[in-house]
Amino acid sequence: MATFDEIYEKIKKYPTIILHRHTSPDPDALGSQAGLGRALKATFPEKKILFAGENDEGDLAWINTMDDVTEDDYQGALVITTDTANTPRISNKNYDKGDFLIKIDHHPDVDPYADMSYVDPDSPAASQIIADFLNAEGIEITPDIAYPLYAGIVGDTGRFMYPETSAKTFEIVAQLAKTGININEIARNISDVTFEQAKLQAKAMDEMVVDPSGAAYAVLTQQDLKDLGVTGDQASVTVSTPGRIKDVIAWNVFVEKPDGTYRVHYRSKGPVINELAAKHDGGGHALASGANAKDMDEVKQVFAELVEVTRKYQKENGTNK
Repeated sequence: MATFDEIYEKIKKYPTIILHRHTSPDPDALGSQAGLGRALKATFPEKKILFAGENDEGDLAWINTMDDVTEDDYQGALVITTDTANTPRISNKNYDKGDFLIKIDHHPDVDPYADMSYVDPDSPAASQIIADFLNAEGIEITPDIAYPLYAGIVGDTGRFMYPETSAKTFEIVAQLAKTGININEIARNISDVTFEQAKLQAKAMDEMVVDPSGAAYAVLTQQDLKDLGVTGDQASVTVSTPGRIKDVIAWNVFVEKPDGTYRVHYRSKGPVINELAAKHDGGGHALASGANAKDMDEVKQVFAELVEVTRKYQKENGTNK
C-alpha cells in the first residue's frame, strides 16, 4: 500500500487530474470525490481537476455534480478513484485511459486494480481517509471542502451507528464542523425523503418476508417504481427500512432494473454479508454491501444464502433459530 506522501508526489507531477467514484453514488462516494477534488483545485489552481461520473447523482446533487469529461482529457492524466472497491463499479468507464491510476478506498481490497493504492478497511468512510490525507499533507480544509467530507462520513457511518465508527471519526467530524459548515442542513438533506419515497418505504414493509432465522427480504419491481414515480436511484431510500424491525438482523432489498435484472442491497446487524455479495458481482462492507441478480432464480439464491449465514450467526450467538 502506498503512503500519503507517495500519493501526493504523484499528484504534484500531473497537470490534469480526473477523479472517479462508484456508480449509483452514495454520500461517501460523492463526498470523498468532491472533498479531494476541491482541495486539489484550491492547492493547485494551475491544474485541470475534473469530476468524472455518469451524471447519476440524483437526489445527492447537493453534494457535488460532474464535469463534462472527454476521452481527450485522459491523455497524460492522473486518474484517482475514491470509495470504489472494484472495476465494475467505477462510474465512467474511461478510468483506464489515463497515464496513471490511484485507488483510495475503505472497502476490502478484493480487486487491486490501480497502479498505486491506499486502502484502509478499518476506516468507516473514504471521506475520512481523504480528511486524513489532507491533514497529513498540510492542506487546509476550508468549508467548501469540509461540507462534502462531513456528508460522506455521516452517510457511511449510518449517522455514527456502524461499528467502524471510532473516536478518530468524531475527531475528524469535529474538525470539519469547526469550519462553520451547516451540519444541520447536511443531516436534513441526508434524512429527508419525498412523499413518493415514503410510500415506497411503506411498500417495502408490506412486501417484506421475514424468515424465522431473522433474515428478511423485500422485492420492489419496476411497476412499483413507476406507480409511485420513483427512480431506481431514489429507491435506495428503502434499504434501511427492514432494519427498523427488532427481530430482523440481516436483510436484502431487491430493486428491479429496467432490463429485468435486480440491484441487490445487503444490510446486517451482525452476520457478515460482504462475502455473500462477492458471489453475485458485488461487494462492500461486512455489514453493508451491494450486488446484482440476473433474475428471480438468483434473487431466491441470494436470500437462501443470507438465511444460511444468519442461522449460523444465531446459532453461534446462542439463539439457535
